[in-house]
Amino acid sequence: MKKIWDISPPVDAQAAVFPGDTAYSQQLHFTLGADCPVNVNAITMSPHTGAHADAPMHYAAGGAAVGALDLAPFLGPCRVIHCLNAGALVEPHHLANALENLPPRVLIRTAQRASQEWASFIALAPACIAMLAAKNVVLIGIDTPSVDPSSSQTLPSHQQLHHQNLRVLENLVLDDVPEGDYELIALPLKLMTADASPVRAILREL
Repeated sequence: MKKIWDISPPVDAQAAVFPGDTAYSQQLHFTLGADCPVNVNAITMSPHTGAHADAPMHYAAGGAAVGALDLAPFLGPCRVIHCLNAGALVEPHHLANALENLPPRVLIRTAQRASQEWASFIALAPACIAMLAAKNVVLIGIDTPSVDPSSSQTLPSHQQLHHQNLRVLENLVLDDVPEGDYELIALPLKLMTADASPVRAILREL
């Protein structure tokens, strides 16, 4: 049996979201009992809760919804790269020692312990995205709430993702994952009009 790393944070009422975004909530719609054979919950949440895939329509006018995206980028060989002392932004030189024979997916660990909180976190410089795209990377993931800084209003890294036609995963948990190559499985739901989708992201040893 190949080892599996679950790289998704818990999704519940304590899950952090962007300030003002829809928090996770859940209540019973049908209740198991003498008159009902099942429990069925109604769930309300932002599609950016927990580990999630952004769709182009999240940051680009006329961009595709998440349900229309090709699934291939979300499944296959990937490399986990540690950038634990990068400062405010992961820059190209922070990745330079891990680019040989690069697989098509790259996950970047920025912190000893991942946090979903929208406060101070390390983001990804647009130049990193351009560099990885030039090396035929199709998906980039990060262990923070966003590839852009929390205060950004122009979202240059998201715009670079759009320019390069790359997919992105945010809010991953890479705390216990050694640097190296894995198989990524992180499929978004087929939400045909949504700007993002939660994923149950895992890594499996090759």
